Amino acid sequence: MKTIFDTMNLSVLTESVTRSVSPENFSGEPGKGGAATDGTGKACARELGTGWKISPSVNIEAGKEFILADIAGTGMIKSVWMTGQISEKSILRIFWDESEKPSVEVPLPAFFALFTNSIKNGNGTFPIISSQAVMVTPCRGFSCFWQMPFRKGFRFTLTNLSDKTQTIYYQINYEIGEIPENCAYFHAQYRQSCPVNGGIHTILDGVNSKGHYVGTAMYVGLNGEGGWWGEGEFKFYMDGDTEFPTVCGTGTEDYFLGAYNWDCNGKYQTYSGPYAGMFQYIPPDGLYCSQSRFSMYRWHITDPVRFHSGIKVTVQNLGWRSGGRYLVRRDDIKTVAYWYQTLPSPEFPKLPSADELELL
Repeated sequence: MKTIFDTMNLSVLTESVTRSVSPENFSGEPGKGGAATDGTGKACARELGTGWKISPSVNIEAGKEFILADIAGTGMIKSVWMTGQISEKSILRIFWDESEKPSVEVPLPAFFALFTNSIKNGNGTFPIISSQAVMVTPCRGFSCFWQMPFRKGFRFTLTNLSDKTQTIYYQINYEIGEIPENCAYFHAQYRQSCPVNGGIHTILDGVNSKGHYVGTAMYVGLNGEGGWWGEGEFKFYMDGDTEFPTVCGTGTEDYFLGAYNWDCNGKYQTYSGPYAGMFQYIPPDGLYCSQSRFSMYRWHITDPVRFHSGIKVTVQNLGWRSGGRYLVRRDDIKTVAYWYQTLPSPEFPKLPSADELELL
């Protein structure tokens, strides 16, 4: 077998070949990189000519969809890098094997676990993610390393829901070669509850196939004050669970591998590690930023949640109130669920409108 699936031993030789799609090589064909004669860098390279950064990026007009990649064949995407004028109104969709239904549909920053609509947080510093699956680096460099197998091909699109042209840089690195029969397809889905009604935010539902859940990215914007907000439990309903789940956590910060409110001497302590992080805390500034905001991620890379006929994932929006009682809150929660499953992909809920996607 001409396998490309060996991530544990870099010394193993295979028959696979590396390919890359970018504005410098839209087709990913061998020997075609940097051959453009026109593009966003043509004026800058006017004294140098072809081969000297003629087409480093693409311009996506307001309200338009752009096909970033449309590749045929069998193989696996190994990494994705993007940057540019990216906002929550940049919608990434990924389609596998000639499907007309996306398996990934997420606002672009949220796909990389960053939900805030500015590249800077309230303190004026760039939030950093240093994890195994996703990286966010200065200044708005977005990368992911999720394994994404395909059997007939893949298609990436980016839709600009804003009212301005967006300049986007990107590179999708992949390998062409045989993949094991039991490789499932990568999925990611965005949901938001602004605010949460009834104390429960649904992260994922409607999956009725075999697969495994591999990650959660989450944003919480507090609506009101009153003590610790993160008592809510993460619950995984699998394979016929009804009233009660098979997997039930002990609290929000616990799920993200933190403890005791992330409270270090009366201040929230951020962190970013290989499998989990609470990497961004935006405090109220007394003027425009009036609520505390938090961004987190948890990757189930070493402990995937495996299911055989379906899965539903929820989190409670729960805090404290007087008398040592729990309080159902009405905060804003936005999440991205990451999982692998067999095709066809489930029907996704309707994506919020451009106005609804704005961070309030």
